[in-house]
Amino acid sequence: MPTVIAAQLRTPGGKNVNRRLRLAGKIPAVIYGPGKQPIVVSVDPHDVSAILHSETGRNTIFAISVDGVEQSNAMVKDYQRDPVQGKMLHTDFLEIAMDRLLELTVNVEIVGEAEGVKLDGGIMDIVTRSIEVECLPSDIPESIKVDVSHLKINDYIRVKNIQTDAKVKILSDPEIVVVTIVPPIKEELPVETAAETAEPEVLKKGKTTEEGAEEESKSKAPKAEAKQ
Repeated sequence: MPTVIAAQLRTPGGKNVNRRLRLAGKIPAVIYGPGKQPIVVSVDPHDVSAILHSETGRNTIFAISVDGVEQSNAMVKDYQRDPVQGKMLHTDFLEIAMDRLLELTVNVEIVGEAEGVKLDGGIMDIVTRSIEVECLPSDIPESIKVDVSHLKINDYIRVKNIQTDAKVKILSDPEIVVVTIVPPIKEELPVETAAETAEPEVLKKGKTTEEGAEEESKSKAPKAEAKQ
């Protein structure tokens, strides 16, 4: 039996109205449906958070009732959180029909340990973490599984290489890279620069010049005394 979210009809208002609503433990929400006018309601933010933190997240199908009378299947279309406190501020629901195809985003799940990582010390780079799919609501997968166990260094998997259930159609660009195995990073030993190697030589030359000047002054001193 699907989860049921209880919603209450509300009168649209500005920031002050919504602030009072949140102080009362509710948040503003809107229910959208194909061929229907949006319904403005209020809901308990904890119910929405519980759905978003479930295994299926935003792709969870649940029932929504308005003032305890009307029930329909729905999904979370969008939501807004406070950027500082993280509290739920607003949410939009999308009413769905179980016999109509949906376009939605599904997370990629990496399966297995890549040969290039296990044997050659490579690094797995997950380039794309979610892809767009189309399917009936009852066929929504929890994730799109991608097996990487056969990948070696510099191997990769594109969207077109992913195999899914026949009931799930992938809409993302087939050429998009999902995951690749890059070579390990090699630590380079510090190389002595030309300036560092030249510095001792410069110092040595400077010292020789100073010594030469000192010897020259000494050699001139006795001649000056002899002239006197």
